Amino acid sequence: MKQVRIHGPDDVRLDEIPEPEPGPDDAILAVAACGICGSDVGYAKLGGVQGPAPEPVPLGHELAGTVVAVGDRVRGIEIGSRVALNPGAAGFGLGSGGPEGGFTPRLLVRGAGLGKSLFPIPDDMPFEIAALAEPLGVGMNAVDQVDVQPGEKVAVLGAGPIGLSAIATLHDRGVEDIVAIDLSETRLEIARKLGAKDTINPKNDDLWNDLGRLHGTEQLYWMDLVDTDVFIEATGSGALLKKAIERGGNGSRISVVALHRQEVPVDFMTVLMKQMRLQGAIEYPERFENMLELLARRDLGPMITHRFRLDEFSTAFEVAKSPDAGAKIMIEIG
Repeated sequence: MKQVRIHGPDDVRLDEIPEPEPGPDDAILAVAACGICGSDVGYAKLGGVQGPAPEPVPLGHELAGTVVAVGDRVRGIEIGSRVALNPGAAGFGLGSGGPEGGFTPRLLVRGAGLGKSLFPIPDDMPFEIAALAEPLGVGMNAVDQVDVQPGEKVAVLGAGPIGLSAIATLHDRGVEDIVAIDLSETRLEIARKLGAKDTINPKNDDLWNDLGRLHGTEQLYWMDLVDTDVFIEATGSGALLKKAIERGGNGSRISVVALHRQEVPVDFMTVLMKQMRLQGAIEYPERFENMLELLARRDLGPMITHRFRLDEFSTAFEVAKSPDAGAKIMIEIG
C-alpha cells in the first residue's frame, strides 16, 4: 500500500509499504480523509520533525476513517465504527515523528486500547469534516488558554486553518468583536464566513491604524496602544508578535499558537508596565469530544478549499505551501 514519507529536506515521496497488522492493544483504521497541516510543510522543509532523520518519516495526523480491525485487548471500539483520531493521545507521535502517519489507506493506531485515540463521529458527519477536529482543537485550545469571554475584543493574527479554527470557536462561544488579519483575501473571506466581524489585509491597509479604528485606542505613559483585549498569534511571524507586544493594550493577553522556529526578542519592560499576559498554546483541550460537538452544530466546511486524491499528493503539497492558495487542503483516501 502507499504512504507519504519524508526522506530528507524537501524530499517527500509516496512510498510502497507493507499493510499493517494490529498488536493486541492496537487498531487498524481505513483512512477516509486526512488534512495537510502547516507543520507537515515545516517538517518536509527540515527533512524531519527537528531535521533529517535516520529513517523515512511518515506524515499525516489530521484524519478520520473507519475501524477495520482491532487487537485482542481492545475494548469499546467496534469494527465498522466511524471515528476521528486524536493523534497524540497514546504517546506514539503519529504523523509527527513516530513510525506511523495518516496519508495512507490503512493506518496502525498504536495504543488504541487505552481509549484515548479514537472517537465516534455521527453517521451524517462527512469524514472530511471530522478530520477538521484536530486543527480545530489547536485553535480551540489557543482560545481556552487566554480565557476569552463574550464582550471582549479579539484580533486573530493569521487566518490559516488554526486561526480560522480560533475564529470559529470564538464565534460559537458568543464572542462577536473578532478581527481577522491575513495577507490572503481568500482566507479573509473564509474568516468572515466563520464569524469574523471585520478583516484587515496588511498588504492594503495599515494594520495598527485600522485595528485602533475598530477596537479603539488608549494611551499608557508614552505608549499609543490599541484597545484589543486578546490576540491569537497564528502567523509564526516574529516581527508581528513583537509588534503585538508593543501595541497591545494595558492588561491584554496574547495566545501564541503558531510555531516560531526562530527566537523572538521580548521587551519584558513593556510586558511588565502593561501587565500583559503572554501565553503559549499547543495541542488540544483535554476533552477531544468538544471539537466534534462544535463540528456537529456549526458548518466549518468553508475551511476546506482544496481536495486531492492520495496519488495527487505532490500536487496537493505544492498548493499547501502557498498561503494565498486557500485554507485546508484535504486528501481523500477512502
